[in-house]
Amino acid sequence: MALGPVMLDVEGLTLTPADRELLREPAVGGVILFSRNFQSLNQLSDLVSAIRSVRVPPLLVATDHEGGRVQRFRDGFTVLPSMRRIGYLYSAEPTLALSLARTVGWLTASELRASDIDLSFSPCVDIDWGVSEVIGNRSFHRSPSSVADLAASYCGGLREGGIAPVAKHFPGHGGVVSDSHDVLPIDRRGFGELLEDMYPYDKLISNRKLAGVMLAHIIYAEMDKMPASFSSYWTQTQLRLQLGYDGAVFCDDLNMKATLKYGKMPDRAKLALESGCDMVLVCNNRLAAISTVNALREYSNPLSLVRLARLHGTGQVMRETLLTSEKWQRSVDRLKRGLKTPELSLDA
Repeated sequence: MALGPVMLDVEGLTLTPADRELLREPAVGGVILFSRNFQSLNQLSDLVSAIRSVRVPPLLVATDHEGGRVQRFRDGFTVLPSMRRIGYLYSAEPTLALSLARTVGWLTASELRASDIDLSFSPCVDIDWGVSEVIGNRSFHRSPSSVADLAASYCGGLREGGIAPVAKHFPGHGGVVSDSHDVLPIDRRGFGELLEDMYPYDKLISNRKLAGVMLAHIIYAEMDKMPASFSSYWTQTQLRLQLGYDGAVFCDDLNMKATLKYGKMPDRAKLALESGCDMVLVCNNRLAAISTVNALREYSNPLSLVRLARLHGTGQVMRETLLTSEKWQRSVDRLKRGLKTPELSLDA
């Protein structure tokens, strides 16, 4: 059974019979895990194993593990800094900062792969324009070129650790005050200004760093009346045609309030897929998830199947082996020593 176009969540620490039944639906392609799904390392491994046993080939298993305030699993994992801390360092010691960005990427990937998790939805490559609280210190820097350089190093670390990078939130979430979890933001900047937000994507795509991109639930009013997540202009014309991107495209969670005006959940999912997305997220709304996978039971896109198949994690070592390895111990030590540098300005 091929991977379907819907990634959804599960409620607890173990799979229920209802979870198993839903995950067997052909429209399901992945599961995203949250903090509520984590109690201990053994429990997490059992949960992931149970998810994998539901289907052949196995479903994708993902989480948000950016570092800072967006890190779903902590006990037993290295507590990662916000990307802004690395950005501060970049302003004074760029070589050290680039090395630390790669180290964080490798630690993220190797520790997640030790729990058999395929994906972290990271890096966040939004520019810190100083207006978006929901992005804030999740951003590396306010300089587009600095974000591109740091993100490239981070992506290199992710790939070395066995995880494919998924950059977000295209074309850029840093220029709006509103949080798309709560409202539908409107970015009224012109295309010329948005080119700075897209610069990191351009560089990462040109250098073959990305396997996934997640779209923003934001209307960029000067270009299109639809949110980027429902817009063929942003997905097809800009991302695929202009930037030459050929990897997977994710639509951010369709249960976010930014999408409410675009119909029932199956309608929103169809809008996103028709605009060019390969996979949509439906989280924290089981009834809507059920209606969506039912509506998409016959959906299939051969190109999407190929793109999604590339996202499975590679390589996996026993956690005990990882934590006793010289590389892991050296990486944790390098991170601790590097972050002792005083926080500096984010000026380019």
